[in-house]
Amino acid sequence: MDDTDRAILRLLQSDASISLESMADRVSISVNTCWRRVKRLEEAGILSRRVALIDPEKVGLAQTVFVAIRTRDHSATWLQRFATAVQSIPEVIEFYRMAGDVDYLLKVQVRSVADYDRVYKALIARVDLADVSATFAMECLKNTTELPL
Repeated sequence: MDDTDRAILRLLQSDASISLESMADRVSISVNTCWRRVKRLEEAGILSRRVALIDPEKVGLAQTVFVAIRTRDHSATWLQRFATAVQSIPEVIEFYRMAGDVDYLLKVQVRSVADYDRVYKALIARVDLADVSATFAMECLKNTTELPL
């Protein structure tokens, strides 16, 4: 990956709907070269997908909740059951296995605290957890999907 690839990735991170012609012009390469580079970045898995980003508040999902989870069971079987349960809950938009005091961290996007409670109850009904702690975001000060390339 060279500087031109990084420039292409920066443009796509900023606006995935940019035309090949505009992208090629902005990075000073031909349209065909630009297309080949984008295709190569996709085939290498560097460019994994292109999506539309939605403002959660404008679709009624204004409450962001960070959920810290601890478990007593660290077996592969438990993890598979837990991962399956979490992946079946559409309100969970990010899911991490952590190092440190917390075993797993979820980012949940819901309409309200009551809506989070519904998600919480659905989760604890599916898998045994030692501790679940929710932290409610008051204000988002920075939110980006753009990596610093």
